[in-house]
Amino acid sequence: MQSEQPIRIVIAGGGTAGWMAAAAFARFLGPRFRVALVESEEIGTVGVGEATIPQIRLFNAGLGIDEDAFMAATQASFKLGIEFVGWTKGGRYMHAFGDVGRANGLLAFQHSWLRGMAEGVARPLGAYSLNNVAALTNRVQRGPARTAKLLPEMPYAFHFDAGLYARFLRGLAESGGVERVEGRIVAVARDGESGDVTALTLEGEREVEGDLFLDCTGFRALLIGETLGVGFEAWSDLLPCDRAMAVPSARARDFTPYTRATAHGAGWQWRIPLQHRTGNGLVYASAHLSDDEAAARLLAGLDEPALADPRPLRFAAGKRRGFWKHNVIALGLASGFLEPLESTSIHMIQSAIERILDLLPGCHASQTQRDEYDRQAHLEYDRVRDFLALHYWANDRDEPFWAERRAAALPAGLCHKIALWRDAGRIVRGEADLFSEVAWLQVLAGQGIAAAGYHPLADAPPREHIAEYLGLIELLNAREAGQMADHAAYVAQHCSGEAAA
Repeated sequence: MQSEQPIRIVIAGGGTAGWMAAAAFARFLGPRFRVALVESEEIGTVGVGEATIPQIRLFNAGLGIDEDAFMAATQASFKLGIEFVGWTKGGRYMHAFGDVGRANGLLAFQHSWLRGMAEGVARPLGAYSLNNVAALTNRVQRGPARTAKLLPEMPYAFHFDAGLYARFLRGLAESGGVERVEGRIVAVARDGESGDVTALTLEGEREVEGDLFLDCTGFRALLIGETLGVGFEAWSDLLPCDRAMAVPSARARDFTPYTRATAHGAGWQWRIPLQHRTGNGLVYASAHLSDDEAAARLLAGLDEPALADPRPLRFAAGKRRGFWKHNVIALGLASGFLEPLESTSIHMIQSAIERILDLLPGCHASQTQRDEYDRQAHLEYDRVRDFLALHYWANDRDEPFWAERRAAALPAGLCHKIALWRDAGRIVRGEADLFSEVAWLQVLAGQGIAAAGYHPLADAPPREHIAEYLGLIELLNAREAGQMADHAAYVAQHCSGEAAA
């Protein structure tokens, strides 16, 4: 028999993770649940997750958010992909969202492209990606293709100010009935018999009681780590960077609809253009670069003047050994950290919220629910880790940092993917793989990992047919991109504060 008392969900911590969860619960949970979020304005947040992937649009749409209003409120710009510069000597490529080429009957596109490269009739891979072609000319559009029905709608994500996004979601959550409690958590109360958390004790001897707790306390992991003792699995062997310097600069004159990740001697630098400023950061390994050197290198690489002093961040790449223990679920940085190389931080929060809603317990959760939640979360973290590790491993740079990356022992699953590609140009997507086959294709090819062969069916068409097929895709992409609006002009017209007014 169901209890008549509402199930109390307490979110410990605000920021992007806390307010994303609160807004989702306000939207999707009925009157049987009561949601409170505890945060202190004295505690700052880590704002490195200003770039996203297209799934964020599903989250926003699920909350009923008007996209133009959201973009104006968060000073957002469009994102069509990520440009990687210098990850191999003199190389640059785009990991663009959306399709690359078109399947040719039963054949995935890469086999026709590999055949075309062998025959000397193919262009670099990016020519066959609509997002790639549009991004490099600073063009965007929303909605159906203009020039050819067989072209899909352009997939896109956003760059936005994470602090403004949290504020935007707070408004939605509070209007939907979420109670915000201001205060610093000083203690966590537990039931002596079950071990469950029963309440958060705040300064002033106030208590916030609950039945289910979300730990959104960041790297501190106050509930899942400090209180419940769930350990952390570090991945410094695969993702060795443990520091970042972040600094905003003036709005970029080159207002690109893509993120840029530029490799340097001990890591990489991000560039994220927003409407009101540009987000910049240097990710590095402290064993190879000092903080002072990192700050100097970051400032020297800016497009526009810095608006503040560089802010240091320390982190360890890895994940919790468990994500749901007793009645506490870790969310955001409390659950783990994967550096922002492929803009996955906010998506991992979104994915976890979806998982919570799917496995949402009543007053009591079964161990089966906890185990399934953890199984899915571990798979997701491991798959994303492998994708990020590929970027580091597949390099030909001379610096000691990069030589160490090439010598790293890779996980078996990643070795299998690389071997399939190298041996036969094949890419297989496994369970919980966030990244699609074409995402793996762009990074494998872009980082210079050559495929020794391709599917034998790709040899069936005559050479001139392969050339015609590839040429048509290239032509359609170029023609469609040529009809798109300039990114800066489009944002100013539809998605800025002036447009909203």
